Amino acid sequence: MTSRIAPFATAVLFGLALAARLAVAAPADAPVSLEEARAKSEAGQVVLIDVREPREHATGVAAGAKLLPLSQVNQRVAEIPTDPTKPVYIICNTQNRSSALLKSLRNAGGYDHVQFVSGGMSEWAKRGWPMVKPGI
Repeated sequence: MTSRIAPFATAVLFGLALAARLAVAAPADAPVSLEEARAKSEAGQVVLIDVREPREHATGVAAGAKLLPLSQVNQRVAEIPTDPTKPVYIICNTQNRSSALLKSLRNAGGYDHVQFVSGGMSEWAKRGWPMVKPGI
């Protein structure tokens, strides 16, 4: 499966650089709201994947979130569920990395059930929503 998936780290970094240079908005796929992500994650209705790096995870994560640093996605892409009946929400700090990863996943095919979260964990923290230390 990984052979048909482009190297994510390279693609994501290129996409972020290009977006910054051209001031391009996030992908056309509409993000899910932070409120929806929290409610559905806490209800066990979605898989919430936090793609921030370990130093960012150390500041706290949403309870139950799967930690998959963007720098490790190439090696661990098989951990992103491909079952279309189980929605997957990707969250990062501000939505830049999660939206770029979503675009890469969509280009690879088989990830139509994946969306990114608007606002990201920086907004989650700003709202004072519950966060736990990684591994809890």
